[in-house]
Amino acid sequence: MPFVSEAEAMSRERLKELQLERLISTLEHIERNNSFYQRHLQGLGAKDIESLEDIQKFPFLTKEDLRKGYPFKWACAPQKAFVRMHMSSGTTGTPVINPMTASDVRQWGEIMARCLAAAGLNSEDVLQITPSFGLFNGGFGFHYGAERLGAMIVPIGPGRSELQLKFIKELGTTAIAGIASYPLRLIEVAKKIGFDFKDTKLRVGIFGAEVWSDEMRQKIEEQMGIKTFDIIGMTETGGVGLGIDCEYREGIHVWEDHYLIEIIDPQTGEVLPDGQEGEMVVTTLTREGLPLIRYRTGDITSILSREICKCGRSSLRINRIKGRTDDMIVIKGVNFYPKQIESLIMSLDGAYGQYQILLKKIEGKDYMLLQVEYEGDNAEDFKENLHKKIYDFLGFNVDINILPVGKLPRQPGKAVRVIDERFKY
Repeated sequence: MPFVSEAEAMSRERLKELQLERLISTLEHIERNNSFYQRHLQGLGAKDIESLEDIQKFPFLTKEDLRKGYPFKWACAPQKAFVRMHMSSGTTGTPVINPMTASDVRQWGEIMARCLAAAGLNSEDVLQITPSFGLFNGGFGFHYGAERLGAMIVPIGPGRSELQLKFIKELGTTAIAGIASYPLRLIEVAKKIGFDFKDTKLRVGIFGAEVWSDEMRQKIEEQMGIKTFDIIGMTETGGVGLGIDCEYREGIHVWEDHYLIEIIDPQTGEVLPDGQEGEMVVTTLTREGLPLIRYRTGDITSILSREICKCGRSSLRINRIKGRTDDMIVIKGVNFYPKQIESLIMSLDGAYGQYQILLKKIEGKDYMLLQVEYEGDNAEDFKENLHKKIYDFLGFNVDINILPVGKLPRQPGKAVRVIDERFKY
C-alpha cells in the first residue's frame, strides 16, 4: 500500500482544530501585510472567526478580482521575499500572477509529494514530467514533489512525442505526468511507430489540467497498460497538487490541513450540503505570498465523503470535476458539459478519444456539429449509435461527422473541445 503520512491520517477532530488555527493565522497574516486585501474583506478578520462555519461571513474572491490586482496588489509579502512566480494558464488579457515565498514553494513540494505517494510512487520510481516548465505551474509542481520523494526526474516538458516514448523505454520510466489529453497523443504516435507499452516499465499515469471522463480514463489505461490518477489544482491556489484520487478511486482527496473547501450554488452563492453539486470555493490555510479567502474556482463538483478512506487518509473527498462554470454549454434550452458528451462517445467501441463540438448560428437558430475520430471498422453503425445516445441525452438532433484518426487538429497545450461561433459577430 502507498505511504500515508501522519498528517494525512490525523483524526477529523484534530484536522478541524488545525484548520481553525491556520484560518485565524492566515487572516492575521493578511491584516498585517495588505490593507488593500483587508478592505476587500469588508472589515472582517481573525476576530470574527470562532468556528470554521464563520468563513461564510466573508466575501468571495474571484479571478476577475485577482486580475484587477495585477501584479502584486493582493500579495501579502514584500517583493524581496518572493523566490518565484507563476501565471494562470486559463487567463486571457491581464494575467493572474501568484508570487511565491520560499515557504510557499516548500508547501507546494509537500502536497505534491503526497499526491505522488497517493499514486504509489516512491524513491525507486522514475517520473517523466510532460507539462511545461515555464510561466504555467505544472512541470515545476511535479518536479518539487518528486524531489521530495527522492524519485528520479525526467524533465522533458511537452511535445516531442517520439522522444517521450524513447525515454519511457530506454530510461526505465515508471510514471508519467501530463495534461489529461496528452496520453491520447502518445498512444497515437506509439501505434504509428510500432511502439509497445508492454515492453516498458511504465505503470502509473498522473493526469490533470483538463476535465476527462471515466470512459476516457479506461481507454488510456487499456491502451497504455497503466493505472491512472486524477490530480487537481490551479495556479491561484498554489499550483497543481490541491488533491488527487487514491488507488481506491472513491473521490479526490483534498489536503484539508492546507485548504478549506466549500461547495456553493454558482448563482446564489449559498453554501450547499455535502453531496449536492455546485462550484468549489477554496480558502488557503498555509500560503504566504497569495493567501486566498473564499476563492471561487469555477470548478463544478460535490463533496463525496468526510469519512476516513480505505487508504487511511482522513481528508474529505470530492467527486471528479464535472466541468467549469464557464464550460457549460447552453443550446436550445439544454445545459450540458463537454465531459458528458465525451462519456457518451467513449462508451462506444471504436471511439478514438479525440472530438470537437462546433456551435454556430444558422438563420438565427442554434446549430451543433459533433466531430469525432473513429478507429473501428464500421463507421456508419458507430455514427448511428452515437446519434441515438446524443439524442436521448440532449433531446434534440445534432449533426455528427465521423473522421479518421488524426483529422482533428492537435494543439500544443490543452485540447480544444468546444468552438463556439454563435456570438462571434
